[in-house]
Formats: sequence, C-alpha cells, structure tokens
Amino acid sequence: QVSLSESGGGSVQPGGSLRLSCTASGASINDYGRGWFRQAPGKEREWVAAITWKSGFVFLADSVKGRFSISRDSAKGTVFLRMNNLKPDDTAVYFCAARRGPGSRYAFEYDYWGQGTQVTVSS
Repeated sequence: QVSLSESGGGSVQPGGSLRLSCTASGASINDYGRGWFRQAPGKEREWVAAITWKSGFVFLADSVKGRFSISRDSAKGTVFLRMNNLKPDDTAVYFCAARRGPGSRYAFEYDYWGQGTQVTVSS
C-alpha cells in the first residue's frame, strides 16, 4: 500500500511562488512514476507535471511550462512542484499521484492519490 501526502499550498498574489511537496510511504515507492494534477472549482482534473522516478525524466503541461518545475529527492522519496509567476488561473486544489511505471499525463493510469493541497492566487 502506498500513502501520499501533499503540503506547501497557500495563498499568494499574482507573480508569487510556492513549492509543493509530496511525501510518500510504502514499499518500493521509489520505483513509482509520480505526477501532479490540479482541479479548479467546476472544472475537470487537469494534469500539470510528471516525473519518471528512475530516469528522472520530466514533462510538463504547456500551460505551466517555463513557470513550474517538478523534481524529486530520491533519498526521501519526495516529489516537489515548484511554481513561479503564479497566475489567478493556477488557483486549484493540487494533487500528487503515483503509479507503477513511468510518469504519465493520464489520471486514469495512476494507482494512488493524495488528499490535495489548496493553492489560491489572488490580489
């Protein structure tokens, strides 16, 4: 069984930055691909970024390229989402997910999900 927990959300002004963390526990978690998704009120869940654990290969949604980055701490099994130049459209609950295999942009391919952390961007 894998358990995921997000932290680091909060309220910021447009142009601000936040770093989200996703801590994980469970057997062989470092073999799991990890992803970040977000869901705004009244909208569908949207993929944001993903990382393949062993290779470190990362990919990001076009909407956040150049502003967000995803990284990992292999020793701690933690994944980070660094968010810069935040915009009001980035307001959402951000979820961390894990799957057996490489990182993916498709939510249905993930096996485990965290509870989410709220990010609010407003002046």
